[in-house]
Amino acid sequence: MAEMCKRCLLYEMAGSKEVYESVLRLIADMDPSERASKEESTRRLGVCKACDHLLDGMCKACGCYVELRAAGVERSCPYDKW
Repeated sequence: MAEMCKRCLLYEMAGSKEVYESVLRLIADMDPSERASKEESTRRLGVCKACDHLLDGMCKACGCYVELRAAGVERSCPYDKW
């Protein structure tokens, strides 16, 4: 069984390439008006990486893949960290 990765994003995890590519496709399919800027998304992911609720690229609070949540302009952290 693969070891869980605390505070890892999908792109950093071995064995999650297919999931990461699916998330990237979903982000690419977002309407540009619904997509946060690269800078904002990167800032948000920095907050997620420092959060105790990140596990295997997912938020333990809501179950989302944080890379997908961070990419949405209207999305927010369930703990109001961003």
